[in-house]
Amino acid sequence: MKRIVLLSVIASTVLMAGGDINPIEPVVEVSAEPDYGKIFGQSRTFYIDRTYSGAVNNNRNSLATGGYIGYKSPDFNGLTFAVAAYGTYGFDIHDENADVIGSASYDPSLYGDNFDNYAFIGQVYINYAFDNTNIKLGRQRLDTPMAGADDARMLPNLFEAAVLSNTDIEDTTLILAHITRETVGTFGNVYGAAGALSLQSGYGLGYKEGTSGDFADMGVIALGEGTDTDGVTAGAILYKGIEGLDLQAWNYYAHDILNAVYLQADYKLSSVKLSAQYINESEVGDALAGDVDSNYWAVKAGTSFGALSGYIAYSQTGDSSGSMNGGIITPWGGMPAFTQGMVTRHMFFADTATTKVAATYNLKDATGLNLKATAYYVSFDIGSANTYKPGEDWTAEESGFDIKYQATKALNLRFRGNYPTDFAPGLDWSEYRLIANYNF
Repeated sequence: MKRIVLLSVIASTVLMAGGDINPIEPVVEVSAEPDYGKIFGQSRTFYIDRTYSGAVNNNRNSLATGGYIGYKSPDFNGLTFAVAAYGTYGFDIHDENADVIGSASYDPSLYGDNFDNYAFIGQVYINYAFDNTNIKLGRQRLDTPMAGADDARMLPNLFEAAVLSNTDIEDTTLILAHITRETVGTFGNVYGAAGALSLQSGYGLGYKEGTSGDFADMGVIALGEGTDTDGVTAGAILYKGIEGLDLQAWNYYAHDILNAVYLQADYKLSSVKLSAQYINESEVGDALAGDVDSNYWAVKAGTSFGALSGYIAYSQTGDSSGSMNGGIITPWGGMPAFTQGMVTRHMFFADTATTKVAATYNLKDATGLNLKATAYYVSFDIGSANTYKPGEDWTAEESGFDIKYQATKALNLRFRGNYPTDFAPGLDWSEYRLIANYNF
């Protein structure tokens, strides 16, 4: 009887409250899914075909697949670590193997040294982030103006370095890095033998010491065996505190070799973008590269109208003296020049003026596809003070195209072509590349 009365009281109370019963949702503790870190990487398949004419008459082509796969740990109070393996495998698409026929039929830029297939641990680092500061220590990829990945073929350049960055100052990023060793990506092998061309095109006189996944001292990469140094110390200030204006200043102190200053300014106003860059190099310490006294400057102006965009750029490298005979030395893959071609990098030769024009058309509105097509032309007016063909002056030219198709969020397809004339006096070629990148 007491139970019936109690139920009646509860029912009456509910009815007086308006008759709506709002049940209380039970609180269920749902544990978050455990974080095991993540797998990342890129699969790349690359075909290249080059046909020489003029001073050399030959066709060479290669097909390779590879890329990298890595693991990044969960965040432990700001601390993470990562490891990644890189590799390339070239297919025997001719009657003879690549290591037998050599460069006569196979293009070397998709392989290791001596047309090797190889795999190695390219990244292994720890990273610690706290407040506005980040520290990264170990094997890693760098993308800086004068030391960078130069990821133009199968595998990029990679480095052993310590990198500290900080954003405490509003609109400003400060960077301090020390780089001790480098492994040269597959692009370096296109030069065959080290010399003035490689030294001023992104690869030093000793780059062969760092091929096929071997990490070599930065001094050895630059100048060859017996030139071990204390590495390269770099500092940078990146500033974006003025609307439309980006400023960056870098200083690279390559111990006992040279000091390089790199400056760049980019100003965007509506559909117009104006840019300028400057490089100065001078010898330091034991001056293992001899006298270095080099300057390069460039300007670029670009605009866009609907789906069409384009730019024009001009650069000059001074006529300076010294054992390197002037020119800008770029032994560690840094290739920031506004006026470089797809393959021709003569803008860093001493006493050289370069002009480049390029235009890009975005076909997305017209076709519904995420497709862009670029065409370009570069002219290099090379003075006799150059180190590639000392005492000769000539004009080298390069035209080409670059078509990019983003098939899916992960899959990118690319078709590229370049047509240098008088790369060296009397040496021409046509080259085509098909590239498929799948990122995960």
